[in-house]
Amino acid sequence: MFDRRHSENHGPLLTILARADAARIKAVAEAVLPTLGTIEVVTSRTGLVMLPLRDTVQGTDFFLGEVLVAEAHLRAGDVEGYGMITGRDLERAMAMAVLDAARAQGHATVLEFIAQEASIQHAEDEARLRQIEATRVEMETF
Repeated sequence: MFDRRHSENHGPLLTILARADAARIKAVAEAVLPTLGTIEVVTSRTGLVMLPLRDTVQGTDFFLGEVLVAEAHLRAGDVEGYGMITGRDLERAMAMAVLDAARAQGHATVLEFIAQEASIQHAEDEARLRQIEATRVEMETF
């Protein structure tokens, strides 16, 4: 799979894009695609990746199994874009790679989209955590 050196905040940005709504990410990618210039598709494929988990009791890592992913890697001029999502939606993975490349070029539209998606995802996570917390039961031990 794709491997390159990048800034420390690249991983969280890719996470935001991977969690973004499919229709919204594809629409923004279509809008910025013409501004990227010539694009070379390096990789567009589906495959299986191992899903790592951590045993919280022993503190050891193990692999739970394999997950189907769609992966896209492209070059637009002197920047690269990358996308990987669970499932087989290659169009969504390519849209993610387009937005990653546009972000690297500093496109304001993409930076604004990422900020909006981060806000939406944060609100969704907070609501989910509140729902989980509401189910917590405190038990007394004898």
